[in-house]
Amino acid sequence: MSTPITEVETYGVERIPDADRTATPFDLFRVAFGGANTFATCVLGAFPILFGLSFWQGLAATVLGLVVGALILAPMSLFGPLNGTNNAVSSSAHLGVHGRVVGSFLSLLTAIAFFSISVWSSGDALVGGAHRLVGLPENDVMYGLAYAVFAGLVLIVCVYGFRFMLFVNKIAVAAASLLFVLGAFAFAGDFDPSYAGSVTPELFWPSFIGAALIVLSNPVSFGAFLGDWSRYIPASTPRRKVMAAAFLSQIATIIPFTFGLATASIAAVKAPDYGANYVGGLLAVSPAWFFVPVCLIALIGGMSTGTTSLYGTGLDFSSVFPRFSRVQATLFIGTLSIVFIFIGRFAANLTASISTFATLIITCTAPWMIIMTLGYVTRRGWYDPEALQVFNRRQRGGRYWFTHGWNWRGLTAWVTAALVALLFVNLPGQFVGPFGELAGGVDISLPLGLALAALLYLALLTLFPEPREVFGPQGPRWVRSADTPVPPIVAVTVEV
Repeated sequence: MSTPITEVETYGVERIPDADRTATPFDLFRVAFGGANTFATCVLGAFPILFGLSFWQGLAATVLGLVVGALILAPMSLFGPLNGTNNAVSSSAHLGVHGRVVGSFLSLLTAIAFFSISVWSSGDALVGGAHRLVGLPENDVMYGLAYAVFAGLVLIVCVYGFRFMLFVNKIAVAAASLLFVLGAFAFAGDFDPSYAGSVTPELFWPSFIGAALIVLSNPVSFGAFLGDWSRYIPASTPRRKVMAAAFLSQIATIIPFTFGLATASIAAVKAPDYGANYVGGLLAVSPAWFFVPVCLIALIGGMSTGTTSLYGTGLDFSSVFPRFSRVQATLFIGTLSIVFIFIGRFAANLTASISTFATLIITCTAPWMIIMTLGYVTRRGWYDPEALQVFNRRQRGGRYWFTHGWNWRGLTAWVTAALVALLFVNLPGQFVGPFGELAGGVDISLPLGLALAALLYLALLTLFPEPREVFGPQGPRWVRSADTPVPPIVAVTVEV
């Protein structure tokens, strides 16, 4: 008998029993697509126009960013079915049972950033649409009320857990897609695909690459969270189907991205005074009958993105601090996130800089994902699920203990690649690293970080082989192994 969606999920990061792993790759598609098929993605889709690109140039940058991002993301879906736990815990195999906190920290920052973007953009659209529809005042009280409603609903869904979140996304995928299609009719008369943009020739490539990287950040942002949902998929599921679900879930977001791109080009012509304020420009050019669909997109999208972000954060926090249950960790992190949302919006005015913050986080997350993927390849997809749980069970030792719980090979590759990538970031008007201008203004931070992480990690694995015990019966692929003894798993003695 299936578990009711209103039954609070009790599983944390421990391995999900086989009997309870009843999700399918299509469920993974719905959760991942539902989390990105939102108004927040429309805001990201507007960036190519805000950077001065034409519609067709912006569409090319969007497709490039989506395809590359989806390719980087897809392998991250494999760890959940294999190990029955989230990706941060699975990273113990490559960073060490203590080093896995890197993944938890990155997912925490990513979730707070994208949760904030979701709540702010959806709340602004809801209040703005209601103002034009029924004359609701646009003031801090109304905005605060909208943010509180969004955040509160999201927290409730996350407390109930995966099944309730899956139910919400089942509705969100169909409803949001239908509303975006309706938007195509709403703006068909005003849309001009020949919109030329305003970028100058010397700034074209920096703007094009910058726009593609912002689009790419959306699929990459799911990297730390895919295991949260795919851990409910049986281990016997063909891996190609799981990867295909993750890949296609991001390719499908061409719907909200194109909506944001097209409506931003319309606003640039018909409401240029709004400048970088995409939400204001969208509402200014929308026909009156579309205000209700805008509000619905904001409501549904805010719920969908918020739940996919916050659920994973609570799960990760409970994995770093095992004394917290998943529910307790979700309530704690959810409350902190809500406080951040209000302080960031009304006290510190962080709404303009949070997208920059999110991009910088992704710059650090992408090398981590490459290390995980290459680790999977060199291990031939073989893992010891029990040894992954050493940290959570207050134990020490095992295959993934390495050096006092840290695998310096993976950690060195990640730290080096992330730091170098940050030095080369070039987001004009937002953040430019010390070496950001060396490539003629083109942002090469992400491809540089990915390449450096891959080369350095494989080099370290070759020069300093890992213990033979971390590989499966077939042995390593591409790298060597060493006859290094592995300490047995023992309980940690706590002195009173």
